[in-house]
Amino acid sequence: MSKVPATIITGFLGAGKTTLLRHLLAHAGGRRIAVIVNEFGALGVDGETLRRCGIEACGDEDIVELANGCLCCTVAEDFIPTMTALLDRALPPEHIIIETSGLAIPKPLLKAFTWPGIGTRVTVDGVIAVVDGPAVAAGRFADDPAAVARQRAADPSLDHDNPLAEVYEDQLQAADLIVLNKADLLSGDELAAVREGIAAALPRAVKLVAARQGQLDPAVVFGLGAAAEADLAARPSHHDAEDGAHEHDDFESFSVGIGVQDDVDGLIARLRSVAAAHDVLRIKGFAAIAGKPMRLAVQGVGARFTWHFDRAWAAGEVRRGDVVVIGLSGLDRSAIEAAIGSETVAA
Repeated sequence: MSKVPATIITGFLGAGKTTLLRHLLAHAGGRRIAVIVNEFGALGVDGETLRRCGIEACGDEDIVELANGCLCCTVAEDFIPTMTALLDRALPPEHIIIETSGLAIPKPLLKAFTWPGIGTRVTVDGVIAVVDGPAVAAGRFADDPAAVARQRAADPSLDHDNPLAEVYEDQLQAADLIVLNKADLLSGDELAAVREGIAAALPRAVKLVAARQGQLDPAVVFGLGAAAEADLAARPSHHDAEDGAHEHDDFESFSVGIGVQDDVDGLIARLRSVAAAHDVLRIKGFAAIAGKPMRLAVQGVGARFTWHFDRAWAAGEVRRGDVVVIGLSGLDRSAIEAAIGSETVAA
């Protein structure tokens, strides 16, 4: 019996994983696909973004959300039972796509594909690392970890190690294909510099493709035939010495409920202000706008926000909003909740 191929999509917060995933589903060519979304935080925003999106290849029953915990930390509790349930369906999927949390390191997840009951039925067709081109070009993930360490040592206000660069490198080093997303926002010199930096961080030759808004031909992503679970030695990780155990104690996330908003501009301005004042890494979610029949979807990385009306409110659905806030530990939750939740009107 042939194994079901699985594609793992990894990448840091805001890189464009869900955008790429939606594009792949919209151009699946009739292929029966199941999706596992691992949302970091209590509110499954990415899963909800995919759900009810009208993509024929992936119905609501084919989208499985694993929330409240990084998937690479909970493979036994969450991932294995979920995979088994998908494979045991009367009509199992022809391909499985797994979108990891932005904070996940791929290698523990790859190891799970060697477990009894999974390794004989599924193979990792490929690991796709989605990179936020402008963020990397701006130096958010330096190519020289030693330089970052020296900079941190010189800053007395920093009292803990920031694992962001390590997570980023782990994702690159596990990849079979790297998608340099938002390439249209980079100059020629910036694009060349990012490509060079990524190549320097890789332990082996990995194909890198530039993309705009995650738009890639599915033929480029599917059919890699990497069998990544059998190639773990070629995919080094900063956490190899920890026997798969790692923590994300430097991060925290929480959701904030918000009432109907007076207008879009006021909400976005308030979210930008909160992100800047509290050093928030990511804000994403949904909002109800007074007088608008459509729900507003909001995505923010740092001070950079995008938004659009994604779907109509269903009849009888309570019009309220929720946003997830993700940042380093120590966020002033009460102040953030007060700032985001203020200036709302009753539904």
